[in-house]
Amino acid sequence: MQKQRKQLIAWLFKVTQHIYTTYFKTNTPWNIKKEQLLEYNPSTFGYHLGLFLDSNGFELIPKVERHDAYHVITGYNGNEQDEIALQYLCYGNGKRSIYLFGVITIGTIILPEYWKYYLKSYRIGKSANMFYNLDYRGLLKTSISTLRGSIFINLNY
Repeated sequence: MQKQRKQLIAWLFKVTQHIYTTYFKTNTPWNIKKEQLLEYNPSTFGYHLGLFLDSNGFELIPKVERHDAYHVITGYNGNEQDEIALQYLCYGNGKRSIYLFGVITIGTIILPEYWKYYLKSYRIGKSANMFYNLDYRGLLKTSISTLRGSIFINLNY
């Protein structure tokens, strides 16, 4: 039964992603491909972003590139429960959006067995330095360890 619920979550992400990026996001796309990111120095955030995309078979989604940056910074992967937990972490960090509220609400209803994980993620976001609004495109050449260390000062990231 859990497998079907996770499939439902994955389907909801796929359907809503297009609607959200088309009608609600006004950000300028980065116009960077993962192959370009993989040419960065291996110690950089940009390189690690490229690795994340490559290992998951992803490309950056125009106008919401920051979302994949969150995955790289936090270490959350792309499975359904981590996608929901990442939104809890961002909520704890101060991010507010209709999409975030929708993911938290619907995700918690469909996958309630991860409630403790979601709460832990919220607390991590709450204790971290603000990161949800950083200019990640401008940080691509920054050391990944320096970047994580400046955000998660009291945590082992």
